[in-house]
Amino acid sequence: MSDTNDHPGRDHPGQDHPGVVAPPPLIALGGVVLGFLLDWLFPAYVLDTVLGPWTRGFVGGVVLTSGAALAMEAAGRFREAGTSVNPWTPSLQLATAGVFQYLRNPMYVGLLLMVGGIGIAFASDWTLAMVVPVALVLHHGVVLREERYLEARFGDSYRRYMDRVSRWGLF
Repeated sequence: MSDTNDHPGRDHPGQDHPGVVAPPPLIALGGVVLGFLLDWLFPAYVLDTVLGPWTRGFVGGVVLTSGAALAMEAAGRFREAGTSVNPWTPSLQLATAGVFQYLRNPMYVGLLLMVGGIGIAFASDWTLAMVVPVALVLHHGVVLREERYLEARFGDSYRRYMDRVSRWGLF
């Protein structure tokens, strides 16, 4: 399903993009870097104590790889739909096929899984904990802005999609 109209997001007159606070991969990378910095300054050793190195490596690797696969699948669906993955460029079409039938934000869920997987694999308690603030920044600084933009741009088509598909896969 896809249709377009020529109206930019109502919160950004004259701009044909949602006005996100930062590129989502940069937000995730910031969470990883801050997590490792906090581990260096205030080590907790919880993951190191609870899980052995092989278990951490395996579980973290599975979570990280799953997140990367989810994000790459979603990016492929954007390309297939003929629109850009970059949230600072105009959305030309709605991507509603494939993984987008189940999640409205699979790339962001993938980023969160990657941050968590890195935290687990490297026994970085703070990086694992950073999943929560990264999710909050993504939600308030990216997702809600994108939703307002897409609703203004695609109207009823996007509203029907929102009614049918979960934002994060949980609710």
